[in-house]
Amino acid sequence: MASFQILGIKFFGGTSREAVDEITRTGGLLVAPAAPSMINLCRDEDYRRALLASDLAIADSGFMVLLWRLLTGERVPRISGLEHVKRLLEHESVRQPGAVLWVVPTESSRDKLLVFLAQTPEPLSISLARVSDVYIAPRYGRPVEDETLLALFRQMRPAHLVIAVGGGIQDQLGLYLLERLDYRPAIHCIGAALGFLTGDQVRIPDWADKYYVGWFFRSLAQPRVFIPRFWSARRLPWLIFHWREKLPPLQRRS
Repeated sequence: MASFQILGIKFFGGTSREAVDEITRTGGLLVAPAAPSMINLCRDEDYRRALLASDLAIADSGFMVLLWRLLTGERVPRISGLEHVKRLLEHESVRQPGAVLWVVPTESSRDKLLVFLAQTPEPLSISLARVSDVYIAPRYGRPVEDETLLALFRQMRPAHLVIAVGGGIQDQLGLYLLERLDYRPAIHCIGAALGFLTGDQVRIPDWADKYYVGWFFRSLAQPRVFIPRFWSARRLPWLIFHWREKLPPLQRRS
């Protein structure tokens, strides 16, 4: 399968269905870095290590995809986190009881997820709508660790883990778990994408996701949160222009 290396990260070159098939078959860590998160490659050593250790990276950032095409002429297939979750829910491997463990940030997120899963067509709704399959994440410090989740994982041994806590934390949490397990589940680090389906985040129309303007809907819904975050991605064009396929150096804190 083709791949594209951008800022030291090797991005998957296939379709969203092929990405789900691949990570399900091999197991490991799947990441979907957004444009603001890519800036943290230069700032956050733990986040940087998680991305570099990932087994499959999907190009969630439409901004990054457009920049890469302008600079190199290469068409990197964009697979948004939202698209990835949709294709995962269609996959045969998630239809067995206990096949998926979901990690969400709040009780409200859990409740909305359970309602959403219960409303999906059978047999999916029967196997997925279980309270015991949803874990509410605590507030993580540094380094990102969670012995309670690790113990639950070892007990349940699900085929898939979907981490929907956002903020770059999910990638570090996924790596923490993978390094301590005695088998290789598929760990999907998709941030807020799950919330777009369940209603925990502002809903993004399919056309907006397709044409790379989901950020606009999020900014309208929570301008104080997302406008500063998306503004931070203004350094991405310089990074890509300067470093291209190479990993930028880590900025050491003084």
